[in-house]
Amino acid sequence: MNRGGRLGEDFSGKEEIEKKGNKPTVKIENIVATVILDTQLDLNLIETRIPDVDYNPDQFPGLVYRLQSPKITALIFKSGKMVVTGAKSVKQLVWAVKTILKKLLVKGVPMQGKPQIQIQNIVASANLNVIVDLEKAAYTLAKSMYEPEQFPGLIYRMEKPRVVLLIFSSGKMVITGAKRESEVEDAVFGIYNILSKNQCIREE
Repeated sequence: MNRGGRLGEDFSGKEEIEKKGNKPTVKIENIVATVILDTQLDLNLIETRIPDVDYNPDQFPGLVYRLQSPKITALIFKSGKMVVTGAKSVKQLVWAVKTILKKLLVKGVPMQGKPQIQIQNIVASANLNVIVDLEKAAYTLAKSMYEPEQFPGLIYRMEKPRVVLLIFSSGKMVITGAKRESEVEDAVFGIYNILSKNQCIREE
């Protein structure tokens, strides 16, 4: 059941939260990004020059390029588009893209233009380090959904930043939809503030 809440987002008081011993913790689990190259790619040539890639056009039109450390995977298409997953930070994502493109150039794969990297989704986990009263939170949060008979978590669609939060009574959370790392932290501290001010949480 959707429950119309009374309050919107509130990001004030981050400094006050950080003064407490049990402040929220955040961890980025995966960044999904697209990379646009201003050139067509010869996937057959890439397979010939780089033997450890996976390319089976009868089953999937893209070529799969895997980095082992860190474990990041790129799906490369002949259109010049790449989909990169597995990075734990934007810095790591940029490093992976540069590493892959440099390897292609070294192996004689023709490319031109500067790559455009667009982050599509950042998935993160968080722990508010408090117990959350989900029943009360469902009435407090606008655009939330809580059906404990079907799923134990509360789903909250935050508008600023535009992310989706999956909140459990243990205080653990999953955040999806962020486009920047800062949005993840803003969402976590923002929801902590709202829940705290409306007495929806208690110390563990």
